[in-house]
Amino acid sequence: MEPSVEKRDPHQVARPPKIRKSILPDKKPRSVQRLRSGIDWPFAILIMILLAIGTIFVFSSSYVYAKHNYDDSYFFIRKQLGWVLLSVITLFLVAKVDYLFWKKFAPYVFLISYLLLLLVFVFGADANGAKRWIYIGPFNMQPSEIVKFTTILIISWYVVWLETKNRDLIRTFLLGILPFACLAVAIFAPLYFQPHLSAIIIIMAVIVIMMFLAGVKKNVLIIGGLAAAAVLVVFILATDHGQARIEAWFHPENDPTGDGWQPLQSLYAIGSGGLWGVGLGQSKQKHLYLPEPQNDYIFAIICEEMGFVFAIGIIILFLFLIWRGFSIAKNAPSKFASLLVMGVIVQVGVQVFLNIGVVTGSLPSTGVSLPFFSYGGSSLMILMAEMGVVLNVSRYSYSEKS
Repeated sequence: MEPSVEKRDPHQVARPPKIRKSILPDKKPRSVQRLRSGIDWPFAILIMILLAIGTIFVFSSSYVYAKHNYDDSYFFIRKQLGWVLLSVITLFLVAKVDYLFWKKFAPYVFLISYLLLLLVFVFGADANGAKRWIYIGPFNMQPSEIVKFTTILIISWYVVWLETKNRDLIRTFLLGILPFACLAVAIFAPLYFQPHLSAIIIIMAVIVIMMFLAGVKKNVLIIGGLAAAAVLVVFILATDHGQARIEAWFHPENDPTGDGWQPLQSLYAIGSGGLWGVGLGQSKQKHLYLPEPQNDYIFAIICEEMGFVFAIGIIILFLFLIWRGFSIAKNAPSKFASLLVMGVIVQVGVQVFLNIGVVTGSLPSTGVSLPFFSYGGSSLMILMAEMGVVLNVSRYSYSEKS
């Protein structure tokens, strides 16, 4: 029998007796057609496919660099395989954590992540002129990766909390614009002084898009978004490093051995691949031409070795992942769950867009990693934990009656 809807609470839907209390939605009442008891396997399979392909190319792109710098061709892939195993375990463990746990503790989780972001200046270590990492024994952690998720978390929590007061408050300046602006400034400041340009761009983009999804007035959002973009550009151009990146984007040939080196070598790799590529493992640009090819520019090696057709296939897989994620968000059991899933999927989509844009020369270099592909331990763990949150929400997805 289908459950009936109780009218006494506008944010809850009646449910069958066997469904746990923790999955009560906080959306408007709906006629529930079905409830899933398992995770969304198409989404999980897409994650595994992307992760498997990414792991293969971490090895293919890194073994020359690893042999030259560490006298061990397996230096990076050995570490990456360990992180992949831990990340997959993390994925399924987090998928078992009720999403309402995140709703209950959202403010505290965000506060802890923000304190970690500040502690970088006290306990952080310098790397390539930036201070972004906290080292704990043999492990290291980049707090900005955690803040990406907790920003999504706190926005989702705030929007739902605000709607319990009055749904129209999100359209006011005092409660619908100012809190988001304060959040953006609070996150921007420590990231700017690390400096961490890529994290700033990703988090600011996520905040603006989530404001749109939350129902902030479009005209105000457009003006605010343009103002934020203008401020960001001014801050970037105020630094010598930022100016150099912009110049290298427009005219990499003017400094082919300096700031223009990576963009040029990336384009050489893509151009060399042609339609079908030179063959797996046969890249020439990874032979110390493209610096650290297993990181931000791994997509260039993929294009060189496997060609344009395979690269388009990778993009299609990401598009399917994004589509499936939004499908889960659409059928989510609550407004909080829906916003949380959309925020995570938006973050992944923004990172993919920025990384491929940089690698192809369509955007200036920002240091954005390619999700599931770029080498890295803590960032992969956090990404897979986020995917676990999406999978947990998918356990309780339902469809409206037609």
